[in-house]
Amino acid sequence: MIDAALGNGATGEAAAGRVVVVIPTLDEEQSIADVVRSIPRAIVSRIIVADGGSRDATAARAKSAGADVIDAGRGYGRACLAATTAAEDADIVVFMDGDGADDPRSIAALVEPIRSGRYDFVLGSRARGKRERGSITWHQLAAGRLAGWGMRLLYGVSYTDMCALRAIRRQALLELAMRELTYGWNLEMQMRAARAGLRILEIAGETSRWRRGRDRQRELSNVR
Repeated sequence: MIDAALGNGATGEAAAGRVVVVIPTLDEEQSIADVVRSIPRAIVSRIIVADGGSRDATAARAKSAGADVIDAGRGYGRACLAATTAAEDADIVVFMDGDGADDPRSIAALVEPIRSGRYDFVLGSRARGKRERGSITWHQLAAGRLAGWGMRLLYGVSYTDMCALRAIRRQALLELAMRELTYGWNLEMQMRAARAGLRILEIAGETSRWRRGRDRQRELSNVR
């Protein structure tokens, strides 16, 4: 795992325990209910599904499974930002996809280093964890490594992935002043976190194949 704790904005204070999970969605009716129900409520206080205008039953199924659903408008980053703003009761925000690829059992490992006060930002790297066959392509892994190499040159932080699964102190995220409203949200967050000197930890994250036929990443990358 990487340890980039030598940030100029780091503090040693432990974060309070209130965790909110944010799930940006677009036409995820086949998987969203199972994803919401599988999130460990002993750890997570609230689940916000930020829907980007689904044309199917995503919102209804998410709500019936126990999530709060907001109409976030189009754009992956826009959905993440809208949910972060809505999560006023959160100390820690966890981001994950709604297609079933991310393992909700990883949430405990993501939030513990932040709760303890040791880190501000924790990522579940697919490059470091177990990957179900067909869950991620070689060029996605290569792109993550390449972007991480570039950020190491610029900021001294060695990322291995630009994954969706991540946890961050909400106040720290708000202070990053995120601007990317499409699928560059993850990359921008990692760049701004490194530049701000946040204490960053990368752990192994497991990933599974998507639970629906369409290529979600291609679809979301085209959302504006």
